[in-house]
Amino acid sequence: MIVCPNCNHQNPDGATQCEACYTPLPSTTSCPNCGTSVQTDASFCGQCGFNLKVTTATAAEAMPSPNPLPDVPDLVNPDPLIEAEPISYSSQSSMPEPETNSTELPTPDPASSLPATVVNQPGDPPEAENPTPPDPTPVTAVPEATSSPSAPPPAATTGSAKTQLQVQSAYLLHLQMDRKIELSSHLSVIHMGKPNDRIPPDIDVSGFPNSDIVSRIHADIRVEGDAFYIEDVSSANGTYINHTPLPPGNRHRLRTGDRIGLGKGDLVTFIFHSS
Repeated sequence: MIVCPNCNHQNPDGATQCEACYTPLPSTTSCPNCGTSVQTDASFCGQCGFNLKVTTATAAEAMPSPNPLPDVPDLVNPDPLIEAEPISYSSQSSMPEPETNSTELPTPDPASSLPATVVNQPGDPPEAENPTPPDPTPVTAVPEATSSPSAPPPAATTGSAKTQLQVQSAYLLHLQMDRKIELSSHLSVIHMGKPNDRIPPDIDVSGFPNSDIVSRIHADIRVEGDAFYIEDVSSANGTYINHTPLPPGNRHRLRTGDRIGLGKGDLVTFIFHSS
């Protein structure tokens, strides 16, 4: 059976859509190491801790290219058939010279020329008197305008409402000890459990009362944008959401007020809060 992560409705195996709320169901696959059913987007097998991402990357690298492109030799540009003659620009443009008037004037007859007239020339030409230049008009000095101190520019008014980056924050509240545990938004997967040699927990519950019912690798909280999802990674005593068991391989989107129980008996309990 596949449990819907939205409404917890149990659907038959192989179903791709919830029969109750029509939510797409997560697809599952088998662990290549132990054969346990895990989600296709899981990073590690909850049963044996096998790294599923390495198998996916190896399969993607081994897949050959479907249509390899043949090697194409480099093309050589052919020689031009007609060589272009360089255009020479002369510094002086050839302008047509204007035609000179070739009409010749008739020369006068020397016999009919008038007698030369003698002009009496004075001895010394009078010197030209240099007129006295008039006195220049005095220029009245214009007083320099005193520059008044420039008024400071008006300060830019900043709006009272400033755009702020809305950061989604969430935390778990442990009911038995009334302890607040922040969920880091910088981690894509937050591991819950106890210290072990394979996957160290991000939320260590070994110091909480009744932690002996919690598996070393118990549950994961996945951060996708502003949404938080929890899934059981094949723990021994199970994970409960609002007193309902969460099947291994399925995940549930957490909402404010959801009750998370690690193990049976509601002995290790957290309340999810988001803001």
